[in-house]
Amino acid sequence: MEKPAPGNAPIHSLIQYRWSPRAFKPQSMSPEQVRTLLEAARWAASAFNEQPWCFLVARRDQPEAFAALLACLVPANQKWAQNAGLLILSFAHTTFTRNGKPNIHAFHDVGLAAGQLALQATALGLQAHMMAGIDREHIAATYTLPADHEAVAGIAVGVPDDPGSLEEPLAERERAPRERNALETFCFQDEFGKGLAF
Repeated sequence: MEKPAPGNAPIHSLIQYRWSPRAFKPQSMSPEQVRTLLEAARWAASAFNEQPWCFLVARRDQPEAFAALLACLVPANQKWAQNAGLLILSFAHTTFTRNGKPNIHAFHDVGLAAGQLALQATALGLQAHMMAGIDREHIAATYTLPADHEAVAGIAVGVPDDPGSLEEPLAERERAPRERNALETFCFQDEFGKGLAF
């Protein structure tokens, strides 16, 4: 299933066709596909080139690792993410390696890396769904994290499936048209809150 963005200005097709499905075909991904996704994330920009991202990954054909990572999602996300070909947890290194000071840009940079991963997934004929619904306490109990690393999000990657494979109301949400806020509501000119003049 494809859900191209109904944009008001021309955008690259990878951006137009990237979306966040919940319906995935229960098939695994190859190590080569996973490496390509992570390589795309690797080349994201970051403050002072700190690259403050870490990713824990588990392929569907690694049952124990996949089950452990799936259990780190909230139950509502586990219902549909269990069919993904790949599960990922993203983490932010919250201090600068260069001087040990807090890196207030770390979450921004992790998001950019994850965004590049998502676009690479689209280029491979896959899709990635980012999830805020993760269980941070369970993550901390399952994996040994360095003190200055914080869990950011979960990511499910795979081959999109027909929405009919989902239970309601998820199937209805899957079929719903894509929407975004108008540019004028968040892009300003001259002063904060003043809409664009072009």
